[in-house]
Amino acid sequence: MNFTEQAITFHCAEEELLGIIALPEQPEAVGVLIVVGGPQYRVGSHRQFLLLSRVLAGAGYPTMRFDYRGMGDSTGDQRNFEDINEDIRAAIDALRANCPQVKRVVLWGLCDAASANLLYWDATQDDARICGLVLVNPWVRSETTLAGVYINHYYGQRLLEAEFWRKTFAGRVSLVGAIGGFIRNWLTARQNIKSPVGTEATLPFQKRMARGLGKFPGPVLLILSGNDYTAKEFSECVLSDPLWLGILESQAISRIDLLGADHTFSTAQWRSDLERYTTLWLNDLAEEL
Repeated sequence: MNFTEQAITFHCAEEELLGIIALPEQPEAVGVLIVVGGPQYRVGSHRQFLLLSRVLAGAGYPTMRFDYRGMGDSTGDQRNFEDINEDIRAAIDALRANCPQVKRVVLWGLCDAASANLLYWDATQDDARICGLVLVNPWVRSETTLAGVYINHYYGQRLLEAEFWRKTFAGRVSLVGAIGGFIRNWLTARQNIKSPVGTEATLPFQKRMARGLGKFPGPVLLILSGNDYTAKEFSECVLSDPLWLGILESQAISRIDLLGADHTFSTAQWRSDLERYTTLWLNDLAEEL
């Protein structure tokens, strides 16, 4: 399907934000808002978000990608993914204002943008315009999850590498240091994250992500790369935190594991797989609405 692209500006807390909308000739009532993780702008690594928006628009889904405050061509102070709720709401407003055919919106995000989308829903839980979430390699970094990834996925592989032993015997790698690192990570990984007692303001973002996902009433597409420590950390977090247990078993959550893919789907094949799974999921969602 043919589509056009247009640049728009919109406002958030007195700052001017830039967005790019890909609008199909015959748009569906479901639109997609690509929230961009930081620190990068709306095009994405190796033009990933630009190409994704064009594929989705070609399939009939109006798609907008944008720079939140302090990033790319948008004004304002730079901020991280935990502080862009207002930006996401303003972008949804702008997408619907410029594409009146769009009645419902899917939030799409990679890495900390996926986390930001869950945090947005957790903070609002009343934005009836959102009908679905696409979460790609969500960011849940903590000392515990990172240590668990090193224990479960790094050290065993490292010990099987001939290069590691060549460097060790040549004195370029300290075996004592490596063992010390293993022990430190093992001790850290054993410190399972327990639900903390405290105020809402001090609740870790991982807890708020899980709470948002657990309360989201619509369908969710979860895509995890097989060759990515961020995705592995997410899996470690799910296994180690009671708050996550059972959430991913919901029938509303569709999970796709792309075994060979890296974090940003840097090859044409991995990018094509990501685009295809997103489009197929959107097709099913549009039929149900």
